[in-house]
Amino acid sequence: MRTRLAVISVCLAALQCRPAVPPLANQVTIYRDEYGIPHVVGRTDAATVFGFAFAQAEDHFRQLEDSFIRALGRRAEVDGDSALAEDRLNRALEIPRLAREEYGRLDPAMRALVDAFADGVNYFLTRHPDTRPRLLARIEPWYPLAFIRYNYYQNGFAQGALYQAGLLHPTPGDVAEANGRGSNGWVIAPARTRDGHALLFINPHLPYFGPGQVYEGDLRSDEGWHFTGYGRFGFPFPYVGHNEHVGWVSTDNAADQFDVYLERFDDPADPLAYRYGVEHRQAVAWTDTIRVRRGDSVEARVFRFRKTHHGPVVGERDGRAVTIALAKIEADGWLREWYDMTRAENLQQFKAAMRPLAMQFGNALYADQDGNLFYVYNGAVPRRDPVFDWSRPVDGSDPRTDWRGYHGFEELPQLENPVSGWMQNCNGTPFLLTSQGNPDPNAYPRYMVNEPDTWRALLSRRILSADRRWTLEDLAIAAFDTRVAAADSLLPGWLAAAGAGRVPGPRRDALALLAAWNHRADTGSVAMSVFHAWAERMGQGGGGAGGGGGAELDSALASLERDFGTWQVTWGERNRLQRWDPFAGEQASDARPSLPVAAVDPRVGGVFTTWPVPAPGQRRRYAVGGGSYVSVVELGPTVRALAVHAFGASGDPRSPHYFDQAPLFATGRFRPAWFTRAEVQAHARQSYRPSDR
Repeated sequence: MRTRLAVISVCLAALQCRPAVPPLANQVTIYRDEYGIPHVVGRTDAATVFGFAFAQAEDHFRQLEDSFIRALGRRAEVDGDSALAEDRLNRALEIPRLAREEYGRLDPAMRALVDAFADGVNYFLTRHPDTRPRLLARIEPWYPLAFIRYNYYQNGFAQGALYQAGLLHPTPGDVAEANGRGSNGWVIAPARTRDGHALLFINPHLPYFGPGQVYEGDLRSDEGWHFTGYGRFGFPFPYVGHNEHVGWVSTDNAADQFDVYLERFDDPADPLAYRYGVEHRQAVAWTDTIRVRRGDSVEARVFRFRKTHHGPVVGERDGRAVTIALAKIEADGWLREWYDMTRAENLQQFKAAMRPLAMQFGNALYADQDGNLFYVYNGAVPRRDPVFDWSRPVDGSDPRTDWRGYHGFEELPQLENPVSGWMQNCNGTPFLLTSQGNPDPNAYPRYMVNEPDTWRALLSRRILSADRRWTLEDLAIAAFDTRVAAADSLLPGWLAAAGAGRVPGPRRDALALLAAWNHRADTGSVAMSVFHAWAERMGQGGGGAGGGGGAELDSALASLERDFGTWQVTWGERNRLQRWDPFAGEQASDARPSLPVAAVDPRVGGVFTTWPVPAPGQRRRYAVGGGSYVSVVELGPTVRALAVHAFGASGDPRSPHYFDQAPLFATGRFRPAWFTRAEVQAHARQSYRPSDR
């Protein structure tokens, strides 16, 4: 009897120690396929989001937590003074306050989703006590709303405004890299395909490290929601991809959604009074406390902030306060718009989802099962007085500089079902989407659209305008095209200029090599290495077609000789793909394994791209971003898709899925993107409920 009582006591003690199981944990199943991709199936949308959050935390808790730490303006608590400027900007933009208030206004359906996401992450932490957060022991449901604002407002619009205000000073290299990086998107109509189904190419170019990374997932709910694609760590669901009926790709645009104001605080008796017309208005002032790590301790520092009706004060220029106005930063609905887009079943529903312009920027290229193609230059673009130059700071004391509401959805550049049967956008102008029937630039305000053409867009138009009937397999090959657009346009002039007059021996040999080059970035190509090094010295592919270049070529050859012992180094030796763990203090290293990659530096224009940068103390260049989640989709009666990630599904170096997709990516190959229920179950290598783990 005593033995039985002892056993019962032990069992009761164990039950008391075991964390409570939330109901949603038993209402969702996570299937992991051969590459570790999570396919999450739940009874409800909320249960599915719970499972997706659990899967994110399993694969990338450190990055997930880091995203939220940044979004809360608390990075200095873990990283010290180096993060203080970022946290101060976060608090000036009031991102945490705005996110908490938006959460309080969410409708029940959206609140259920963000609640489920927070519960999923927190449940993971209770089940895995060996995972030790750096700062956030518990996730709150408003954190994803803060991360959306951080990702787009703080890291996007506000950074642009600070550059415009002259408060940040990029180097020429920074400018060139920013101008070259972006994403590729194509859509092809059934009339241009062999099987009569629309095709979609999704090719975001995003960072491989930090909060800008992407995470792939496939979400299915018994309530009828089924969407697959990519999101960011900290987003409750993927926001670019496809469902059974429609799909789209998003590429960044430069829709003018911020302005810089110079304010006049000119009343010595009232430091909060700023001039507005012939009168004064009162600025709002507040204080906020930022905790900053100093060694083993953390100290609290109090900062004072101000804002006018234009926006927060972020600095000073020419003796005047600088404020930045960011479109709809206090508005709600970004997450709701994404959700409605993922549930759209046709073009009408997709347009209705986007019409509120709560998701405030980014080109959208759309295709559907009915054969429709659609493009919109999406953005909440303020109405402005065209008399002012809005590319520069404007006088905040002049009431004429105030915004006058926003342009509506129908007022944005857009194109539906072009006669050409295809469209592309590679971060370039919306007025060169295709070969026929582009939007008319004269129909839009000059301040609305700022993009020029891009090398990648030019190359994409060449590829898509070819007379052919496309298949999914054709698109899969084109997705890894390594043609170098800048070489096509610039190299003839460079060769002529550098070959004039007296030509040193190495330069003569290099010119002969480049003259015979096929302009492709193959891993075995020496010419690509020489051209890339030369282009960097000529201004990242932007040098004139006929001006000089001999001295720059000599410098490029000397740099290759210095780093590799010969200028005749192959592109695959110089351009590498390697994954390292920043949370462990790792950096790129020639001493660790890496893969040669045929991708093109986007500054010189290519479809298949990575961003190769010099690594301190290393000879090789290592990719820090570029093509990340790459997918091709056929929107037939049954959707077919292929996809690949630059690294792998897991952020854990011990996982077999840490770098398992990299050999495919580096050599321009896809894996199947299983989508139907039968495919997922047939290729599942694990299936479990969160309560099982």
